[in-house]
Amino acid sequence: MTHLTVERRLSANSVESYARDLVLLQEFAAGHKAPVERLTRPRLEELVRQLMSEGRSPRSVARAIACYRGFYRFLVIDSRLKTNPADQLRAPRSWKALPRHLSVEQVDRLLEQPDVKTPRGLRDRALIELLYATGLRVSELVSLRPADVNLEASYLTCTGKGEKQRIVPMGDEAAAWVRRYLREGRPALLGKRSSPRLFVNARGGGPGLSRVGFWKILKAYGRSAGLTSSISPHVLRHSFATHLLERGADLRAIQMMLGHADLSTTQIYTHVLQQRMRAVYDRFHPRA
Repeated sequence: MTHLTVERRLSANSVESYARDLVLLQEFAAGHKAPVERLTRPRLEELVRQLMSEGRSPRSVARAIACYRGFYRFLVIDSRLKTNPADQLRAPRSWKALPRHLSVEQVDRLLEQPDVKTPRGLRDRALIELLYATGLRVSELVSLRPADVNLEASYLTCTGKGEKQRIVPMGDEAAAWVRRYLREGRPALLGKRSSPRLFVNARGGGPGLSRVGFWKILKAYGRSAGLTSSISPHVLRHSFATHLLERGADLRAIQMMLGHADLSTTQIYTHVLQQRMRAVYDRFHPRA
């Protein structure tokens, strides 16, 4: 855990997730009455199948696999093992789910829910507008400071995984709502207090809106908008990427905006490209 925090510089949320994955590994090893260091590749594959059979999401299992590969790699580097039994550990290729996303109409309905006549409603409208306009991770969104947002040039600077900074453009609509929130909503929520965060808590203004707090806000607006499927900040992030691709955006540009270190992570959205290819074929091929 110290290696992940200090040397790898992973976020606190990632370290917590990896810690839970390692507890699962420890419990699995104990169930087979073997030390964690003695687990073989077949045993680890059995663990992966167990995680999948429990109904865990593809993303959750993929993270656990990455955790185990990194953990055993660490043991090799630390001279506790000679070889890494998880080096080639992979989830079956056929087991893959497409990210859920909202339609443009559903996003519009969601954005209409906050009561912008109140300071809290202004904050919530600015939050959702900014998330949909930039595709930020929820931890990046709630950690923003006022100085991180350049409303005149319509872009923001955020700090993502591994403490890496990136610049993300935002639309005029999102900039307008953030500007109005800063002018009318934030001062009313803060009162006489101060906060380093852009988005402050509605109760007393500080210290800042939490990830869980925003999750609850978004779910409540999702229900009032009549969205039947479960909504989360990640669904809006997926909607951002999907809608850009549907309108012809470049995959590498989206990779940079999302803060993905590897293009392969962004390629989960290629279902959109495949749909567009089919539509182009049906429209233009003479014998389609």
